[in-house]
Amino acid sequence: MKAVRSLVRLGRQRSRGGSGDEEEKILKDADHNDHPIRGDMSRPPSACSTISDNETTCSLSTNVKAKRYKSETVNSTPAELKAQDFQVCITIIEARQLAGLNMDPVVCVQVGDQKKYTSVKESTNCPYYNEYFVFDFHMAPAMLFDKIITLTVLQSRNILRSNKVLGSFKLDVATVWSQPEHQFYHKWALLTDPDDITGGPKGYLKCDICVVGKGDAIKAPLRNDKDEDDIEGNLLLPDGVPAERQRAKFIVRVYRADGLPKINSSLMANVKKAFTGDSRDYVDPYVQVSFAGLSGRTSVKKNTACPTWNEQIIFTEMFPPLCQRVKIQVRDNDAVNDTVVGTHFLDLTTVSNDGDKGYLPTFGPAYVFLYGSTRDGAVMDEHASLNAGLGEGIAYRGRILLSVRCQISDQLDVAPSEVAVENILSIQESNYGKSEEFLLFVSVLEATMIEKRVSDKPVSFELSIGNAGNSLDGCSTTRPSSDEESDGDSGPESVIAETSMWQSTTPPAKPMTNDKVYYFLPFWDDKPCLYVRSFFQDHRRRLYNSNVINAIAAKLEEGLSEVLSLLEEEDGSPERRLKEVMEELMTGCGHYLSLARAYTSNASGARTKLDKERMRLCQKEIDHLGSSARHTKALVTRHSLRERYKTAHSYLVKLRGLIEDPQHSLPDVFLWMISGGKRVAYQRLPARCLLYSPVDEERGKHCGVTQTVFLKLPGRKSSGPGGWSIQAKLNVYMWLGLMKHKKNLVPGIPKGYELSYEIRNIERSLTLPPVSLHYTQKQTFQLRAHMYQARSLIASDNSGLSDPFARVIIGEHCRITQVIDETLSPTWDEMLVLDDILVYGTKEEIKEEPPMVVIEIFDQDNVGKSEFIGRTLARPHVKLREELYERPHLEWHDLFRGTDHAGELLATFELLQFQDGEEGGDVVPVPQAKEHHGGDAGPILPVPRGIRPTLAKYRLEVLFWGLRDLKRIHLLTVDRPRVDVEVAGHIIQSAVLISARKNPNFTNPVKYIDLELPEQELYCPPITIRVVDCRSFGRFTLVGTHIISSLHRYMWTPVTKRDREATLRNSLAQQLQLGMEDNGVPNNTNSLVPNNVHGGHVGIPGGGGGGRVIYRKETERSPLLQKDTIITIDYVGGSGAVSKLVAVTKKEKSEANKRRKQSLDFEEEDEENRDWWTKYFASLEAVALQQQEDRNARERGDNAEGEQNQHQDGQKGDQNQDRKKHNTFKATSTAAKLAARLSPKTQRRKHKANIAVVKVIPGELETEFGGFREWLHTFELYRGKKTGDELEDEGRVVGKFKGSLKLYRWPLPKDIDDTTITGGDPQYGFFQGLPSNDPIHVLVRVYVVRACDLHPMDLNGKADPYIVVQLGGKKVSDKENYISKQLNPVFGKCFEVEATFPQDSMLTVQVLDWDLVGSDDMIGETKLDLENRFYSRHRATCGLANRYETRSGYNQWRDPMKPTQILARLCKEGRLDGPHYGPGKVRIASKTFTVQSDDEHDPNRGRFLVSEEQLALAVLHRWEEVPRVGARLVPEHIETRPIYNPDKPGIEQGKVEMWVDMFPMDMPLPGPPLDVTPRKPKSYELRIVIWNTDDVVLEDDAFFTGEKMSDIYVKGWLKGPEDTQCTDIHYRSLTGEGNFNWRFVFPFEYLVAEEKIVISRKESLFSWDETECKIPARLELQVWDADHFSADDFLGAITLDLNRFPRGAKNSKMCTLNMLKTDGTVPMVNIFKQRRVKGWWPFYIKKENEEMELTGKVEAEIHLLTKDEAEKIPAGLGRSEPDPLEKPNRPDASFMWFLNPLKSIRYIIWHNYKWAIIKLLVFFALTIFFVLFFYSVPGFTVKKILGA
Repeated sequence: MKAVRSLVRLGRQRSRGGSGDEEEKILKDADHNDHPIRGDMSRPPSACSTISDNETTCSLSTNVKAKRYKSETVNSTPAELKAQDFQVCITIIEARQLAGLNMDPVVCVQVGDQKKYTSVKESTNCPYYNEYFVFDFHMAPAMLFDKIITLTVLQSRNILRSNKVLGSFKLDVATVWSQPEHQFYHKWALLTDPDDITGGPKGYLKCDICVVGKGDAIKAPLRNDKDEDDIEGNLLLPDGVPAERQRAKFIVRVYRADGLPKINSSLMANVKKAFTGDSRDYVDPYVQVSFAGLSGRTSVKKNTACPTWNEQIIFTEMFPPLCQRVKIQVRDNDAVNDTVVGTHFLDLTTVSNDGDKGYLPTFGPAYVFLYGSTRDGAVMDEHASLNAGLGEGIAYRGRILLSVRCQISDQLDVAPSEVAVENILSIQESNYGKSEEFLLFVSVLEATMIEKRVSDKPVSFELSIGNAGNSLDGCSTTRPSSDEESDGDSGPESVIAETSMWQSTTPPAKPMTNDKVYYFLPFWDDKPCLYVRSFFQDHRRRLYNSNVINAIAAKLEEGLSEVLSLLEEEDGSPERRLKEVMEELMTGCGHYLSLARAYTSNASGARTKLDKERMRLCQKEIDHLGSSARHTKALVTRHSLRERYKTAHSYLVKLRGLIEDPQHSLPDVFLWMISGGKRVAYQRLPARCLLYSPVDEERGKHCGVTQTVFLKLPGRKSSGPGGWSIQAKLNVYMWLGLMKHKKNLVPGIPKGYELSYEIRNIERSLTLPPVSLHYTQKQTFQLRAHMYQARSLIASDNSGLSDPFARVIIGEHCRITQVIDETLSPTWDEMLVLDDILVYGTKEEIKEEPPMVVIEIFDQDNVGKSEFIGRTLARPHVKLREELYERPHLEWHDLFRGTDHAGELLATFELLQFQDGEEGGDVVPVPQAKEHHGGDAGPILPVPRGIRPTLAKYRLEVLFWGLRDLKRIHLLTVDRPRVDVEVAGHIIQSAVLISARKNPNFTNPVKYIDLELPEQELYCPPITIRVVDCRSFGRFTLVGTHIISSLHRYMWTPVTKRDREATLRNSLAQQLQLGMEDNGVPNNTNSLVPNNVHGGHVGIPGGGGGGRVIYRKETERSPLLQKDTIITIDYVGGSGAVSKLVAVTKKEKSEANKRRKQSLDFEEEDEENRDWWTKYFASLEAVALQQQEDRNARERGDNAEGEQNQHQDGQKGDQNQDRKKHNTFKATSTAAKLAARLSPKTQRRKHKANIAVVKVIPGELETEFGGFREWLHTFELYRGKKTGDELEDEGRVVGKFKGSLKLYRWPLPKDIDDTTITGGDPQYGFFQGLPSNDPIHVLVRVYVVRACDLHPMDLNGKADPYIVVQLGGKKVSDKENYISKQLNPVFGKCFEVEATFPQDSMLTVQVLDWDLVGSDDMIGETKLDLENRFYSRHRATCGLANRYETRSGYNQWRDPMKPTQILARLCKEGRLDGPHYGPGKVRIASKTFTVQSDDEHDPNRGRFLVSEEQLALAVLHRWEEVPRVGARLVPEHIETRPIYNPDKPGIEQGKVEMWVDMFPMDMPLPGPPLDVTPRKPKSYELRIVIWNTDDVVLEDDAFFTGEKMSDIYVKGWLKGPEDTQCTDIHYRSLTGEGNFNWRFVFPFEYLVAEEKIVISRKESLFSWDETECKIPARLELQVWDADHFSADDFLGAITLDLNRFPRGAKNSKMCTLNMLKTDGTVPMVNIFKQRRVKGWWPFYIKKENEEMELTGKVEAEIHLLTKDEAEKIPAGLGRSEPDPLEKPNRPDASFMWFLNPLKSIRYIIWHNYKWAIIKLLVFFALTIFFVLFFYSVPGFTVKKILGA
């Protein structure tokens, strides 16, 4: 048997071993992935238009080792250029620390040209949005990835003034795509102002960004809103990008270009030519450079193909940039529309390195080669899109000399962010590369398979590199041979001079044909040769470096694919091969380093900075890879093999990233087929693969070897059906090297030619290569093509089948097989003989390099041309005349159509040379012809006996369960179907269904047939399942077919006693070894579990009743190791985890008791408040905790032991997650306890510890349980053509067949020790003991909890979702309860539907969008197959809860059967003895489960009695450990199902959290459904009394006095600025003190579990209904200065999160900014627990440099009351009744001056100018006194004198 296996392996791949290789890789990368953009498309190639992807697609060199021909020969459009559906989803959550005071911010989200805006939030610099935006795109990934995502925060202004930009953030879609899961989740984007460079950060914006392609699941980490908002630690930046980004200048220097095409073909130009007679038709070129959404352009040079610019374009952008691609376009300036000449993309990641010894982006000066459409300059160019870089360029279009560098700029001298263009000095090119003459030589040995349509005109082939050799349209002026000569146009003369330098076209010849199918050129003995001489800068070193790395990567890839195939085989030795592969990698790396060091030691100049840096990087990386490989090799063990294989694969990815050099060296080589003066088909070959080097490793893989090249149609024609056919197949010998090395082109040419003069004198410098080779040696062979069978072919007829025949082509000969009607897996069993095959060359070389055989499969159509199905290449086994004959083995060959896999062909080919005069010798004689004859083709010969497979006796047992969802065929319903299962010509038929509508299940389900099949599984024919409709009058109509190509999933190899004993011995040995590795710690908590998963359980191949036994650490059946399995009973909750025993001190014990008492008290008071949502939120928290623990454990990286645990977990994948902690270490549990004790959430969690939880599954339940396909599989039935278009192909499904198959050797072995799925004896049939498939009535309850991230459906960016549940013909709509304007609706609904299986087995849950006008749109739907769940052994009818609780409440037992009844029933069904209950233990058959309390510190532990129900439930949770019939049972769960819209297949439209319960109606019915109605928010009233303020900054100058003062008032709000309340104004505060005694009252609705305030309001005047939105519970308090004649001045603010805010200071002095620290040092308060707080809090503002500045203090009292309490103790607003506050004791100086003139005089004038007034009054009194005195003195004196 072993020998046969090794032969099979050889036939399958023959990658090692002496007889040469089976087939080479030709088209698709070995890493070809199903998803079109998964492979290496993490970023589009650095140069779409320039890098040819044909290294893997076109050229097949016949001496490269490979494993299996990926044989499609003509490539289609590369994946990154095919238009696909994408969604860019962006959630704007909130902004913080926006620069500025009291603003109204709005966020603009722009992707490409699409813009969307959030709502405006008023008066805040930390707005909360939580708004979700979706941008839909249908375009090529390469275009999408260049789109820029811009997030801009704007200051909203009124209609008259435009919004002001506060800050913005830019990144490209490619950066998001390259992230894990293609998303950034809850990251903070740092906002900067592009025009204010020195300004620093302008704020932070928290957002989620993800890019979704077809088939991607949006994997949001489970939401846990309690993560701390660590902005610095969660910046929106890719890994490795520092948080502090600097400004930098990116300078692109454009020196000159040459070789541009003549495309001045605009209509105006032609008119101009006609009038002026000016025949010069060159372009007017300029260069446009685009980067990070900005673009700049050089000046225009008129009418030249060789322009010189010498200009630089400077971009200013943050460094490192988040936009990676620089687009450089040469354009032709035109009055009407500028045309693109060529495009190059430069990926900055390839020209920089961010490592420790990395380098800034640098490039060149180097030439960049441009490719695009052909150079003929037609007015309507059908390939114009190629010039823009969309697709593989089909012609060379010139080159451009560029350099790029980056300068990190100082903050001072930076220009704003527009693009600058400046002139620079020209450079001396010779400094950067010496010009050398290169020679490209090609000999065309054979040109066959030429398309019929080009056969009527003479055909020639043209070879070109750059413009050299392009004889049709290349003659725009080429640059003179030496770079130092003239810089201007050298005129057409130089072309005439240079044509002597090349012989680039073969002589035209008329194609001939033998069979009118394919044509060939009659070269016969004379093989034409082509050569091109041309001057290029000598940068071969770049290509040599790439070639060496490529060789290492190719060898590693080949080795890894072998390891993978050995991994799939059961008895391979993959670990040994992996060690060899690592050894080879080490050798390769070492060799590379020695070559690189030798080069760097004697390297001359002429290298750019990037060359030196890249060389250094490659050496460092490869040195590191070598040492990593050594490390990996040492760690390879049987258990860690898959991990090590992954690691090795990462090395391959790293190597691939180093291969391509971003600086071009030589242009690609083009081979064109020209017919009638027109270019018809081409192939493009990278120069790197053809380049010669004296060192073998540096040589291109196709240099100096014969290779097969397939020509394809240019541009778009090559994609789709047009690209499936080959235009021509060339056998060519190619060589590219320096002229001085030209003698080295001779040795590789296939021998057998005459040595001509040129070849003999090739060493002389003036000798040119020969024009043709005359062959004198030729051999005649006979080809025998043994065509046995094909499988999995593409359907080409409307019936969903094909009528295939094969065409075998070798050279100019062609034969076809017979046509086999209506099948996708034809068995031709035919030998085709092709005589007189002439092969040129010597026998030895033909033996070494035989000509390739091309096999094409076609579908015969009665009308019209045969349709192409697929193609492959094969290498024949050569037997020369004098050699002994060896029988070949049949081999599988992959068929391809375009890039699609089109099936497989089982065949082998012999190329035989007979001795003269004797016909056969020892060769297998030509067998007798089959009886019938195939028309003109002569007799049909079967495959000879020694080559066809040997047969053995098998039994195929089929379970015909039923048919589902059959569509109409020919407008009639399918009502009497029958299923035929065909294998190798034998057919088993099911009974005919009497009426598929009434009962679509078959009455007699199990049938079997004995048949003969090939012994080797590899050769087994496919199984075809056909459904036919039996109509009246004996008519049969084919409904649909399903083909199972690989029988491996359905083969069953029973385990015999001998096998089991051998496995047992191995496991004992392993156990001893593991025990030693585990430091002797015995682990007796696990036991042997036979793998009882049948059919295709994920990851376990084969599988019958324990087809392979997986042994755990303890072997159950070994009497030495018989131990009980310990189970845990969860008395008070927990998750059922088993903790390890830890020694405890008395102190800890007393603490534990105290904690228990507290929690019990709390539980009593809280129990009645609990509902289902309590359980739900506790479960979410448990999941988040589990994730955190897993992350911590990973970070600690417990190496050896961790690895072992991983291995065990891998084997125990089915076990309940709740018990994963079984294997954790003491350290982990201790650390977790410590962390929990220190955690600020401990308070809350302590009380939640005993809440029952439910398992929240992040995906669908089916993925957790292998799709519930243990014995019931669903086969989709197909009908109609497979077109390759995904949408059409999905419409081919016409129904489903439910059933199963098992194939096994018959008779069964005598000492069989195995069971069927149900635990029965296989001798009596495999499907015995399955449940009956009669119709059954079931009550179905569908619980829909909530939906998240729904796709917006309305213009306002929201949706109005509601649920519709459909089951069979029944439909329940919840339209009247739609949820307005919500993308994350909480439904909390239970839908009850009665159903009858099998008719109503498909449940559809749809989310629709309610519309006021018109029909409602579907957002998405998800479908569940309830039948598979109902009959599954995993018991998916009703999930098992974690605990059994009889009392009604949030955790009530839902199942109508108690745990003991369920357990008894399972034992009865599995024919097990038991269950037997004892004190604290249960015995089932030979297995005993023993109970252990899960709290070791429980003082009542010993005395606690466990009920039988709890015991039974604990056993049910570990049912998979029961021998023979065990299977993991479905726990109580909530599944998260993605929803999809049929109009956008594969693109997720959101997720729905739900679960389904099913109860058979013939059993006792369950209790009422669970109440999952969403919690109504609780009504609260928040009362805040503002007592006083202090130290408020003084903003105003007093009117008279100029003193500093403020008119202080405080405003606050809870729900938003529209909810604002203000105190009265404390006028004229001179000290910053304010007295208010003012009460704010804020009623609000609050969801405790989510910690959010719920606001219901109409969004606008025109809104139809209220919208509910949730916002964080944050109280905003602000202090303002009132101004009467201008806007009030904002002085400061504080935001208090009501769940967590700093405790107030006792007095004003203790109130500082330190209270706002978030490092855990400040005591925090939760108002919902504390209810009443009083204290002082600081007001602050943010300065420009982000520092906080204290601007005041407020004394406040915060009091929270429920609605009822508030009604009992009412309080008035402000100081009004009821419960009025007394008036504040304000100083008399506090008043408003123009309302109180007297007070103003008293307090303003008198207070400030008292002494001045007194002085003034005294002065006035004195003045008056003196005036009167002097006035009256003379009179008085006179009177006195006169004596009056």
